[in-house]
Amino acid sequence: MTANQNRRQPAQSTVQPRRIRFRYPATAWPRHFVQGDLVMSHMIAHLSAVFPEGEDFFIRSVRRFSDQITDPVLKDQVKGFIGQEVTHSREHRALNERLHEMGYRTRTVDRVLKRRLKAAEGRFTPLRCLAITAALEHFTAVFAETLLADEQAQALLGTTEVRSMLLWHAIEESEHRSVAFDVYRAVGGDEALRIRVMRIIRFSFPFTVLLNTVISLFGDRAAYHPVRVIRSFAALRRSPFLTRAVFQRLGEYTRPGFHPDDHDNTALLEHWSAELFGEQGTLVDRLH
Repeated sequence: MTANQNRRQPAQSTVQPRRIRFRYPATAWPRHFVQGDLVMSHMIAHLSAVFPEGEDFFIRSVRRFSDQITDPVLKDQVKGFIGQEVTHSREHRALNERLHEMGYRTRTVDRVLKRRLKAAEGRFTPLRCLAITAALEHFTAVFAETLLADEQAQALLGTTEVRSMLLWHAIEESEHRSVAFDVYRAVGGDEALRIRVMRIIRFSFPFTVLLNTVISLFGDRAAYHPVRVIRSFAALRRSPFLTRAVFQRLGEYTRPGFHPDDHDNTALLEHWSAELFGEQGTLVDRLH
């Protein structure tokens, strides 16, 4: 294993779970809570719906190998990773209940995904499940860092509690982005399997998100106005999450010798740690 593969950024040497809870107002939200955008609202609702079971799958995949980790730094990171993911799962379940009340398919998606992930764990080896986790963690980290780095992406979320929750989720995904990857390497995961799994997920994951977004739209009366739907889908071409730079970062994962820390996020984490959780941080009052 090369020195490049062993490298870790100092900013990521500690993965610290935050005891946090978000407070969603009792008053009704606008149905299309992402700046009134029809498609993006359904897409974000679907992504939120998959997080609880997805995060639980990630935890199980990493935990199966925790006894094989001998590096004390990585052992601490695994504990922090699990702590952060447990909180992500809990907070997204709370958000998903509100989205369900607004008419989104969050409960249905949660039930279906739970069955599918259990089936996958019965069909695949633990190492392949860990490779799947590492690949999907790369997806979430790339999109998380796009949100944190791009003012247009942040503007899409307006000023609601959803914005606050997703910014918190994004910074923690960025903090632990390499943990599953490093566990995979530490327990003998090979490059061929890692790359092969990502090549499948790189196309299957976006396709699944798009398909489920379309299915969700069928349950929304506003989606039966063709002009609005067409305009909303057309706006995706300008989305900061669908740029060439984002797709290039996703594709880097299939390069032999790749490591998530090849892309330095130290300054980004320092900025948002201070912005959200510093002395005057905007989310300090959510911490417990």
